[in-house]
Amino acid sequence: MSASRWASLGAVCAVGAFAAGSAQAQDFRIAPGRLGDVAASLGAQARITVAVPDPEVASRLSPGVKGKVSIRTAIDRILEGTGARAVFHDARTISIVAQAVPRAPVSSSSEGPPEARGKDIIVSASKQQLTVDTYPGSVDVLELPAHWSAARAAQGSAAITALEPSLAATDLGPGRNKLFIRGIADSSFNGQTQATVGEYLGNVRLNYNAPDPDLDLYDIKRVEVLVGPQGALYGAGSLGGIIRLVPNVPDSSAFAVTAAANLGFTEHGGVSRDGAGMLNVPLADGVAGRFVVFGGVAAGYIDAPEQGRKNINSVRRYGQRASLRTDNLAGWTLDLGFVFQNITGDDGQYTLRGDPPLTRNDPIPQPFVNNYRLGYVEARRMIGSLELNSTTSLGFHQLRATFDATGYDRTDTPTKYDERNDIVLFSHETRIAGGSAPSPWVAGASVVVNSSVLSRGLSSAEVSYDIPGVVNEQAEMALFGQISRPLTSTLTGTVGGRLTFSDNKGYLTGSGFDDFPETRRRAVRFSGTLSLDWHPDGPISGFFHYQQGYRAGGLGFGLAENGIESQRFDADDLHMNELGVRVGDPATDRLTVRAAVFFAIWNNIQADLVGTSGFLYTANMGQGFIHGLDGELTWRPRRDVTVTGSAFLNNSRVSKLSSDIVIVDEKGDIGRTLPNVARSGARLAAEWGSDLGPRTRLEVSGSVRYVGRSQLGIGVPLDVTQGGYAEADISAHVAFGHFGVTLGVDNLTDTRGNTFAFGNPFGLWRRDQITPLRPRTIRLGIDAAF
Repeated sequence: MSASRWASLGAVCAVGAFAAGSAQAQDFRIAPGRLGDVAASLGAQARITVAVPDPEVASRLSPGVKGKVSIRTAIDRILEGTGARAVFHDARTISIVAQAVPRAPVSSSSEGPPEARGKDIIVSASKQQLTVDTYPGSVDVLELPAHWSAARAAQGSAAITALEPSLAATDLGPGRNKLFIRGIADSSFNGQTQATVGEYLGNVRLNYNAPDPDLDLYDIKRVEVLVGPQGALYGAGSLGGIIRLVPNVPDSSAFAVTAAANLGFTEHGGVSRDGAGMLNVPLADGVAGRFVVFGGVAAGYIDAPEQGRKNINSVRRYGQRASLRTDNLAGWTLDLGFVFQNITGDDGQYTLRGDPPLTRNDPIPQPFVNNYRLGYVEARRMIGSLELNSTTSLGFHQLRATFDATGYDRTDTPTKYDERNDIVLFSHETRIAGGSAPSPWVAGASVVVNSSVLSRGLSSAEVSYDIPGVVNEQAEMALFGQISRPLTSTLTGTVGGRLTFSDNKGYLTGSGFDDFPETRRRAVRFSGTLSLDWHPDGPISGFFHYQQGYRAGGLGFGLAENGIESQRFDADDLHMNELGVRVGDPATDRLTVRAAVFFAIWNNIQADLVGTSGFLYTANMGQGFIHGLDGELTWRPRRDVTVTGSAFLNNSRVSKLSSDIVIVDEKGDIGRTLPNVARSGARLAAEWGSDLGPRTRLEVSGSVRYVGRSQLGIGVPLDVTQGGYAEADISAHVAFGHFGVTLGVDNLTDTRGNTFAFGNPFGLWRRDQITPLRPRTIRLGIDAAF
């Protein structure tokens, strides 16, 4: 008998033996808990081997199993709602692995990241292990295949915003941008106000009142976007929503190495290059370390011919992430980690209307720096059927920027403006979660302490002097909780809230300002959430979600006729109602649809604005009303083809404007819309893949993205139009064995456009600043995994 027939006979016997054993009912009494612990208990009772090799999968919440059932039924029950599946190797050996994302034709390595939605995808940002199908609100879960990460990781947050029309960002430069979700945008400038989007690395908070840290995405497993205010679970700084980067965790079961290198050839510019590598090292039983390093240069494409400089806007990025995991440390799982990243830009990436394309002849270079440091510790354990999680982090964020301030004093003297912002962020949260899959709950406490020290100075060839800076210190302590309960067989209700105690103070710094009084404010605030999730039999489900969010007040600069003036700005808050529908199951249906309509009221909108002199000031600019519609359709006409279309419509209006803001009536309704938010946007993408051999696979993807028109800000001189362009990308990836090659073209049609009508606050009054798209760029990359 041939070897293949012996193998077939052995497989049949093994399956038959397991079927016979699994058909016999046993009395299981296994409480809910960590999937790894539940699987181990089931294996011990059934006298079989049930392994969960992935630590992240092992940490998911399982409903357990009770009753006299077969082994196969027991396995199915402990996996309900976990996003995991069982792999049966033989009669007595089972592995539990993450559920494959159902993308055509397979989920292995699509160049374009799949947007995963379905009953098996866990939304860990919900803090309750809810699935996408049961989360009562709008959520996007982007699974990032390793080959996509290898090719796009160095683009940071820009790679994510390009995939989601409802995500928007300013375009001042890498490490300098503000992110917005679903039109919740306060201003286009980086000042003293808190961010509208909370960003997290796993459970670790990344930002408070700073621009996007713009972390490199290499070895990031997926990205979760909770849309809409998240004040109940996340507190201040989540008006627009939450973006959560989920990294791959150390794995003590296997040694692993990955690497990637890329080149980018930009028309009218230089050659970009970047590389990254990952090393996973098992150190002992249940102990492993994971180390990621990355670095590269994004080549410039803007020239300053009068100064003899070419490609002046090059940006360098390098850094590392490291994590150490210890499992089963007296019942605890302990994670230690740090993040180190430096971003340095040689000059701004804007041009001036009327100059030759892709040129700017400012006599003073305008470099910028974004240095980010973060250390954290996270501890988890099961207490019976409850999961306890405690996370503590300390971050240091250094921001440096230089602008050409010539003319700020209405003279022609070349003048340079330097700004330095040093931010320290301490964050701690302890929470406990429990309940069954249909009735989860979570409760916890958190502490956040943030300090921001802003220093400023002006200098020319003859003189250099400091101008007033400002210090803002915020401290918050909060108690929060959320619970879900079935109301009927098809309707589940969720209610939650957060009680926050805050203490904020601020004061001016600099020579001659010691006598300025300190501003201090203490407050108690409650933020709530209420939702209904409807799941009848059939392909259609829906939800209603009411959410609240807020930002703390503080001290900033105000407008004054003579000299500097301190100005306190009040807290703002946002209330959003959302009604959504889901059609189809991505795991089984060729056509799936997700859509939501929403309406929001935003009170006391905080905004960082620019005066006619070029200096930033902070104010509560008015009350905003936002309503809109967003949705996505996914169609799989064949097993190897996926077509995805997503779009949004957004309309906003600001009323009760501050007296400092002047509206030009001729601009019509757009003159009162929120800044930097397009009224419409869309993305159409297609993917195809085919196996070329036993170990060779080709995947091709392409997309077209439309960004609608918006305005830079509200009132003169900020009401400058931007956007209104389309951008196309195409790429192909060939995987063979342990290696892969990527070839792609970004901005296929070499569109110029205007992504952001701002680059220098001191020239903003001329209303002639343009930020063009990066010209057509051909990308070539290689990746490897062992």
